[in-house]
Amino acid sequence: MINATQIRKGMVIKVEGGIYKVLESTHVTPGKGQALMQTKLRSLKNQTLLDYRFRSKDKVEQAFLEKIEMEYLYQSGDENVFMNLENYEQIKLSSDIIGDGVNYLIPNVVFSVQMHEGRPVGIEPPLTINLKVVETEPILKGATQTATNKPAVLETGISITVPQFIKEGDIVRIDTRDDKYLERIKT
Repeated sequence: MINATQIRKGMVIKVEGGIYKVLESTHVTPGKGQALMQTKLRSLKNQTLLDYRFRSKDKVEQAFLEKIEMEYLYQSGDENVFMNLENYEQIKLSSDIIGDGVNYLIPNVVFSVQMHEGRPVGIEPPLTINLKVVETEPILKGATQTATNKPAVLETGISITVPQFIKEGDIVRIDTRDDKYLERIKT
């Protein structure tokens, strides 16, 4: 059991007899009264959404999932195909199950697929991933003197902020936990 204040995005918890994945969690401290954890949850059983408030003193049971290493292969219509690295079985996952992980789907990258009772319920991308910059503003003269950043669109469609010296075609390493630029990869 964990305190409600320890609930974080991506966790899987048990609420009212069901198992839910936390999509959003916000700690709310109103002017009067007790602090709350406002959460948005997705049922792993039927994919319905639930807005739920926990009091800060509530206890929540965290559900533990089996994690299987799988390699992303390709997209087939609305589904994405992954291959189990142990037995080479392939499974198809919809974007609903993958969630924010769709921002990191490039072929031949290994993900941890979360399973509950033999059913896939989510994925965990690697901590860092290398992606190609497909669109960004040109380098500004004198930009090396200031530490400003600019927006960039990467090959999977995700937008992040990068330093001024990054140009289209560069490969950048990003942190998948918070979509932050880490470094430029030399090729």
